[in-house]
Amino acid sequence: MIHFSQSASGERWSGTLGGNFSVNHQNLSSFIWSVADLLRGDYKQSDYGKVILPFTVLRRLDCVLEPTKSKVLAEFAAKKKAGLNPDPFLLRASGQSFYNTSDLDLRKLMGDQDHISQNLYAYVQAFSPAVRDIFERFSFSTQIDKLAKSGLLYLVTEKFTGIDLHPEAVDNHEMGLAFEELIRKFAELSNETAGEHFTPREVIRLMVNLLFVEDDEILTKPGVVRTIYDPTAGTGGMLSVAGEHLAALNPQARLTMFGQELNDESYAICKADMLIKGQDVANIVAGNTLSEDGHALAKFDYMLSNPPFGVEWKKVEKEVRKEFESQGFNGRFGPGLPRVSDGSLLFLLHLLSKMRPAQDGGSRFGIVLNGSPLFTGGAGSGESEIRRYLLENDLVEAIIGLPTDMFYNTGISTYVWIISNRKPTERKGKLQLIDASSFWQKMRKSLGSKRKEMGEAHIADVTKLFGSFVEAQLAMVFDAVGKEVRQEIVPAGTRASPAPEGGNVKLAPISRIFPNEAFGYRAITVERPLRNEKGEVVLGSKGKQKGKPQADVALRDAENVPLSEEIESYFLREVLPHAPDAWIDEEKTRVGYEIPFNRHFYVFEPPRPLEEIDADLVVVTDRIKAMIEGLAA
Repeated sequence: MIHFSQSASGERWSGTLGGNFSVNHQNLSSFIWSVADLLRGDYKQSDYGKVILPFTVLRRLDCVLEPTKSKVLAEFAAKKKAGLNPDPFLLRASGQSFYNTSDLDLRKLMGDQDHISQNLYAYVQAFSPAVRDIFERFSFSTQIDKLAKSGLLYLVTEKFTGIDLHPEAVDNHEMGLAFEELIRKFAELSNETAGEHFTPREVIRLMVNLLFVEDDEILTKPGVVRTIYDPTAGTGGMLSVAGEHLAALNPQARLTMFGQELNDESYAICKADMLIKGQDVANIVAGNTLSEDGHALAKFDYMLSNPPFGVEWKKVEKEVRKEFESQGFNGRFGPGLPRVSDGSLLFLLHLLSKMRPAQDGGSRFGIVLNGSPLFTGGAGSGESEIRRYLLENDLVEAIIGLPTDMFYNTGISTYVWIISNRKPTERKGKLQLIDASSFWQKMRKSLGSKRKEMGEAHIADVTKLFGSFVEAQLAMVFDAVGKEVRQEIVPAGTRASPAPEGGNVKLAPISRIFPNEAFGYRAITVERPLRNEKGEVVLGSKGKQKGKPQADVALRDAENVPLSEEIESYFLREVLPHAPDAWIDEEKTRVGYEIPFNRHFYVFEPPRPLEEIDADLVVVTDRIKAMIEGLAA
């Protein structure tokens, strides 16, 4: 663990690393959080992050540049004297994709307490342009002024100067987790939605596994280069985990990262993280992805996204509708528009537009959605038309149902959709549904709405189910007293290992495979004739309706006929026996698609025998009688 020691003055903190000690992101974030003690009174709790987050980034960058500081300054002086543009030389000297040309660093700032405000501002301005943009997004100069007026600037700077945030002491993974922990705390204090900024790491690991599992052979080749994109990048967690995964799979591979993020603070942290990783930060764009596509015309190999759940898109409705109406399928939203109350499917359509053509290698992406995109909207609606486009073009590989209470800001059911235009042969024309809702372990401590997490074994099980592309069941084995003793995954149609004597085994499907058309239907409108007071059928008297029975709106009905069945045979079997005078208004027939996920995993459990229920009631009744008699005594 990281150990912190305090100086005699009680103000200076330092991180001690060595021996068997390793940095833990929770200890790191707790230490940084201690700065809040200084801010209390002068800052509202909801504003702590405006100080702590940019100072954390500043200290990180300060530590990264420390080993090459003297070399950069010497190079800067030489090139300035020669009248040359120093930028490419300074980047080479720093060994990073950024630099700082000031003689100062945070430790030197401590030596001039009277001028720390001016010096800190000058130090930040001496960074290369990409880094200056980060601190502008944080409105850091405003915080410098406020801290100086409160007499806190020196104390806060000293706190951060005392902790070592060099990548050798705190690796990128731990730094990312620390950022996430801080953001979550600040979001809770300011009643913001923490989940808008980042996704739980185990969910990202699962998604990355699913993206790469079919490409292991390609990705292990020397020198392979691939691109990955996140249109809702947050603090960059999805991009970071994908990079870590590929590096572990093939250290010689390179993953070029692209992203866009709306929230300024999250964008600033993401950009700082990409800088340290050596990524081109020009690939990380600020702004609203739906109204201002920061990567217009770009195509990517892989994509990941966790868009906001159930958030309306009214603010960008004008721009989105204009693109939809003027560009159609030449734009991003050709298949259709969902209702304004939930824009998550717009992000899915955006990702579809970023897929590399199949003839150029194709793409695969994963997106986290809530339950409504599976079934909301009837035939002909925007949502149904989007599902229709996906399934009729054979783009959905799998949908995985996650456990509830997995995200920081919501306890609802969530689903990972895996979309690809380069399906393996065995997957063509099919969609795999995986119910991973029981694959979780309880967290030691809840974080907001997040009470459950997926362990490594759970992630491995889901990855295997997806990779093997087989139907399977979860066998829950119980002992004689009804206690669950183990779970195991078995192929569909096979038996689990026997239960202990007196116990039993319950089987539930967890992986099912369907043809795409199984989710399609035709919505037909069934009409019945309008009758007058005498019970006679009312006939039309004008135009096309002349001489034809008029429909009784009050008796109008709708039926959904599966695509796999002929409408006429369905009508003869299901409608005419009950309404011999009915007919179908064929002009109103619409094709629709929905994915009733839970229905495909429902397992009927017969009710308990009446004798057993009666016996329990007798026991409870006797207990109540005894309690009443005890009170009366």
